[in-house]
Amino acid sequence: MERLRKDGYPVRAIANPLRGLTSDTAYVSSYLSTIDGPVVLVGHSYGGAVITNSAASDPDVKALVYIAGFIPAKGETVGDLAAKSSPPIPLISTAIPGGTDVSIDLAHFREVFAGDVDETTAANLAAVQRPANTKAVSDAGVEEAFRTIPSWSLITRQDHAIAPDVQRFMSKRAGSHTEEVNASHAVMISRPDAVTHMIEDAARDTR
Repeated sequence: MERLRKDGYPVRAIANPLRGLTSDTAYVSSYLSTIDGPVVLVGHSYGGAVITNSAASDPDVKALVYIAGFIPAKGETVGDLAAKSSPPIPLISTAIPGGTDVSIDLAHFREVFAGDVDETTAANLAAVQRPANTKAVSDAGVEEAFRTIPSWSLITRQDHAIAPDVQRFMSKRAGSHTEEVNASHAVMISRPDAVTHMIEDAARDTR
């Protein structure tokens, strides 16, 4: 965000509720309706599924940018795509009223999510991670915004959360402009230069 603001771009960081793809899509769609002017919509990880569905409702969205992100097709779930990665992510489950929340096991967080981030930062990320409801991976996508909106995809070669080959498959299917970087799933922290570059490319190419 600091790099984008320095280059003159206004930035909004939407707090993804992580309650399920259907409800999260509705939340982000509602948030987008409050923004005037052209939007470059960026999604990291599960956020890629959310922008794929929510962008279809807003004609002001001019570009989609996937940062190590899921790009589901209609009828497909994040769980379907995650199952293509191996080994599975070690998770901790917590029963809540009306469902189950999951988070990455703290003991494995760095190796899964932030292998190229220093130990202290990785420990902080693990401690503040927000649990996601299992509906985030079980709700099926209903829109394919990448069919009508140009998309970019940053593929992370050292990713142990979403396998690089799975990222390549989704990006090719979506027709995204792709770049690859030697980085973990926490690429926005370890390689902010690459993330900023891709977002600004999308902004320039869709003016």
